Amino acid sequence: MTEQNATELNAAGVPQDAMRRLAELRPGQPGAIFTSDLSVNEFLLVREAGFRPLGLVLGSSIYHVGLQIGRWGRNQELDVLSQAMYHARELAMTRMEAEADALGADGIVAVRLDVEMKEFGSDIAEFIAVGTAVKAEDGAGGGGVSNWRNNKNQPFTSDLSGQDFWTLIRAGYAPLGMVMGSCVYHIAHQRLGGVLSNLGRNVEIEQFTQALYDARELAMSRMQAEAEALHAEGIVGVQLRQHSHTWGSHTTEFFAIGTAVRPLREDHVIQRPTMVLSLDA
Repeated sequence: MTEQNATELNAAGVPQDAMRRLAELRPGQPGAIFTSDLSVNEFLLVREAGFRPLGLVLGSSIYHVGLQIGRWGRNQELDVLSQAMYHARELAMTRMEAEADALGADGIVAVRLDVEMKEFGSDIAEFIAVGTAVKAEDGAGGGGVSNWRNNKNQPFTSDLSGQDFWTLIRAGYAPLGMVMGSCVYHIAHQRLGGVLSNLGRNVEIEQFTQALYDARELAMSRMQAEAEALHAEGIVGVQLRQHSHTWGSHTTEFFAIGTAVRPLREDHVIQRPTMVLSLDA
């Protein structure tokens, strides 16, 4: 690891212990080892696609989430909380990418992005990003690709499994980066008259429908905006998660995440599906 790498890691908030661990990996040098959380099948498929694992990379951010109270009878986004949840995840992702960059990686595969509420306080959470940094070898993806990084000159990131990554590469597509959108939303309480009028009836509660619909749309649109900034053709493997965390029953976070992709060539060769019969009980 060069002095410039160390300076960039320090600027990103990566601790000294992590820098020492990365320096000991010495990717590409005789006797060097790699670390990975890929399963055996994932590891072999990533290698078959033309990518060599360099090492496990991670980023962490313990974040104090500020206070914002929604109006009792109003549907509204709590933008202070939305920004906090997004910024904390971005810090973790940026530190993971900085570690991969220091290893000379072209990308990071099988990324996991988790949130863990801590006992330090009800408003403190750790945001963790973990994945395996990989380097493209000659002929990766069928050859003809000179640059696997995205248009921001950063290693690509992907939360696809090793099997899905192999399928994507073999079909002539490449990941650009994980894209995400977050929206923390306060859902209005029903007034007493509305609760009583609905007793014994099958009826849509429109204010709840509109609140959840709007919150999901905000998260999805922010994820799509990130993909457009990467000049992606589309987003695969999208997950739309809902978390209440510690805010109570009427405040929830909608989190959209997926992998933005680009075509490597015009002639996509898609593997024909084959039937596999499991002999496991």
